[in-house]
Amino acid sequence: MADPLTLFTSIGLSEQKAKETLKNDALCSALKDAIAQAQRVLGVAGVDKATGTLLYTMASRLRDPKRLGFLTDHIAQRKICTELQLAAALEFVKSHPQDPINQQEFESLCGVGVVITPEQIEDKVEKVIKKHKDQLLQERYRFNMGLLMGEARGGLMWADGKMIKNEVDMQVLHLLGPKTEADLEKKPKVTFHTLKIEGRTLMDELRGVALNFHKPGENYKTEGYVVTPKTMDLLKQHLEFTGGQIRTRFPPEPNGILHIGHAKAINFNFGYAKANDGICYLRYDDTNPEKEEEKYFTAIKDMVEWLGYKPYEITHASDNFQRLYDLAVDLIRRGHAYVCHQRGEELKGHNPPPSPWRERPAEESLVLFDRMRRGLFAEGEATLRMKIVMEDGKMDPVAYRIKYTAHHRTGDAWCIYPTYDYTHCLCDSIENITHSLCTKEFQARRSSYFWLCNALDVYCPVQWEYGRLNLTYTVVSKRKIIKLVEEGTVRDWDDPRLFTLTALRRRGFPSEAINNFCAKVGVTVAQATMEPHMLESCVRDVLNDHAPRAMAVLEPLKVTITNLPEGIRNDVRVPDFPANEFMGSHVVPFTRTIFIEQSDFREVMEKGYKRLTPDQPVGLRHAGYVISVQKVIKDAQGRVVELEVHCCSSHEAAEKPKAFIHWVSEPQKCEIRLYERLFLHKNPEDPSEVPGGFLSDINPNSLQVIDSALVDISVSKAKVFDKFQFERVGYFALDPDSTADKLVFNRTVTLKEDPGKM
Repeated sequence: MADPLTLFTSIGLSEQKAKETLKNDALCSALKDAIAQAQRVLGVAGVDKATGTLLYTMASRLRDPKRLGFLTDHIAQRKICTELQLAAALEFVKSHPQDPINQQEFESLCGVGVVITPEQIEDKVEKVIKKHKDQLLQERYRFNMGLLMGEARGGLMWADGKMIKNEVDMQVLHLLGPKTEADLEKKPKVTFHTLKIEGRTLMDELRGVALNFHKPGENYKTEGYVVTPKTMDLLKQHLEFTGGQIRTRFPPEPNGILHIGHAKAINFNFGYAKANDGICYLRYDDTNPEKEEEKYFTAIKDMVEWLGYKPYEITHASDNFQRLYDLAVDLIRRGHAYVCHQRGEELKGHNPPPSPWRERPAEESLVLFDRMRRGLFAEGEATLRMKIVMEDGKMDPVAYRIKYTAHHRTGDAWCIYPTYDYTHCLCDSIENITHSLCTKEFQARRSSYFWLCNALDVYCPVQWEYGRLNLTYTVVSKRKIIKLVEEGTVRDWDDPRLFTLTALRRRGFPSEAINNFCAKVGVTVAQATMEPHMLESCVRDVLNDHAPRAMAVLEPLKVTITNLPEGIRNDVRVPDFPANEFMGSHVVPFTRTIFIEQSDFREVMEKGYKRLTPDQPVGLRHAGYVISVQKVIKDAQGRVVELEVHCCSSHEAAEKPKAFIHWVSEPQKCEIRLYERLFLHKNPEDPSEVPGGFLSDINPNSLQVIDSALVDISVSKAKVFDKFQFERVGYFALDPDSTADKLVFNRTVTLKEDPGKM
C-alpha cells in the first residue's frame, strides 16, 4: 500500500486535508482500513473520488469501529452512494449497537440500493406543479417555491436535492416563462432601523426594552440592586453629571478579532443608546498585556464603524490604571481585600482551599500591595484578592496579579494589572454608565458587580444580561481559530469560511445584512443558536437590491458564431438592476467569439433539459440573439472544446427559446473562490457529535478555487469588497488578493438557498 499521504490524496483529499488526517491517529487508522477493504471489495488498486469522499466522511463520523467493515462494504458496492444515505446509515448503526444487524431493516431505513432516476424526479415534480398550477399562474414567481421542493422531496426521500431543485426551476420556467418586470419589481427596502420584528421595528423594540429597564437615576428599582446609606446621594450626583441621559458601552478585549456574536452585542449596546437618544462608549478592556496587539485595537474599531456606529468616545481600561490602583488601596483599608500567596494551581478546581492569609491585617496587606506595585515579588508569588463569595460559589476572586509584561499604552509603568472582575464595574462607574449590558454568562458576576461598587461607596450602575448569539457549523473561540490558522486549515482571521466580522466582510457580506440578521434574532434573554442559512438569507435580501449585475463564466466553452463577419464588435447594454433600469447600466462587447458555461451545452438531449443542444437553440441574455449549433468540435480525448453556431435575432427565431443563458465576449480572466461550510457537523465542538475534536470535522470541500474563469469587462475597475451578482451564478465580492493583472472574486452566497443546508 502507498504511503498514507499519497493514499489519502489518491481518494480525493487535498494535500492539506490529508496532512491533517495524519495528525489524528484514530481517524488515520480507520481511513486506511476502510480504503484497504474497499479495494479488496472492488478488486482494484484505486478508489474513485466519490467513493473516497464517502469513506472519509464515514471514518470521521463513525463512533463504533466494529461497524467500519460493514459500512465500507456497502459504500464500495455502491449500495450507499450519497451523503444522505450515509448519514442515515451512521445514525442506524449508532442506534443499533447490538449484533447482529437486521439487514432488511437497515436497507429499508437507509435507502440502501435505492436509485432515483431523473425520469422519476421529472414525473414527481410535474405532479406537484400540476397540483399548484392555478396558484402558480396567479402568484407567478412570488409563489413559495419551497413548498414545491418540500412536496417533491416527500415522495422521493433519497433523491439528490440539487436535482429536484433544478427540475423545479426548469418546469416553473417552462410554465411561467422568464421573469417579467412585474416579477422583478423591487421589494421595499429593509434596513436595520426599519426591519419589522413581529410588527415592530428593531428601534421600536429597543425603545420598548427601556420600559423594562430602569430609568436613569432609578437604579434602586431594579430587582437585586443593593441600596446602601450613600446610594441616593451617589445617584443624585450621577444624574447631575449625565442629565438623565442613557449611557452604554461596548467593552471588548483587544486580544482577538470580533465575530458574529459580537455583532449582536454591538447592535444592542450602540442600538439601545441610539434608540433612546443616549450615547455609547467603545471601551477596550486592555488589562492583559500578554495577549493584546495593536492590530486587534484597529480591527475592533474598524468593525464597529463598518456596522454603521460611531462611538461617543473611545476609552481604555488602562486610562484608569492609577485610579483603579487607588481604589484597590482604599478597598484594603476598608478590610475588603488582602494580599494572598496561594499559587494559581492551588486555586484551580471547584473547591480550592480557603486562603490562610484571608484575615491578614489591612496594614500588612497595604505594605505588601505596595511591594507588588514596586516589582518586589515574582509573577505568581502574590495576588490581591477581594473578600466575597460569588454567585457561582467562587470565593475571593483575584483583583490584581503580577505580570512583568510591557503594556502597549503604559509601557513598563505597571507590573501589576487588574482583572475583569475588579475592573469592569469600576470603569462602568467611572464613565457613569446607566445600563451595563452583557451576555448571560456574566449573570454569576452580578452580585460581585454590585458589591464592589458599594464596598467602595462609588456610583453603582445596573448590570443587565441578554442571551448571546451563536451559529451552528462554526467555532468562534479565539483559541480554536488560532489553532485553525496554525494548522493551515484557514489562512487567517479573515478567511471567508470563518464567522469573524473581518471574514464576513471579506466574503462580501454587507454590514446592513448582519445588522438585519441581529434584528431578526431580536433582544432575548435566552441564548440563540441560529443556522447560517438565516444569515445568508439576510445577505441575499440586501445584495439583491444593491449588487449590480454582471456576467461571468466559471467553466468556459468557446462558441464561434459563423454567420457573423470577422472583426465585428457590437455594444450590448446590460442593466445593472433589471428590475429598475433607471438605476443604471453598463456596456459589454458582443463579437464573433463568445464563451458560455460548459453546463449550458449537452451533446445528447435529455428530457427536461432546456438549454443548448445540437437540436435545441437557446437565447443569449441581453443580446437579443438566439444561437443554434452547427458543429461540435472535440479534442483528441473526445472532450467538447468549441461550438460553431448560427445566430439570429430573437424576433426572427422560429419559436421562442426555452431558456436564455449568460455569456461573455472579450472577457477578463479571473480567479473564483467557492466556499462551503468549514465543518461537517452542526456542533463541531460537541464531543458527543464529534468525538475526535473540531479539527477532525473539517469539510474537505469547504474551498474550491477556479483559476480560469472569465468575467465581463464591466467589473475591471472594481475596488476591493465591491459586490456583484454574476447572473445565474451567485453573488460575489472582489477579494483583497486581486491585482491589476488578475481579479479574485469570493462567492458570497448562491442566488437561492440550497435546500440541503436547511
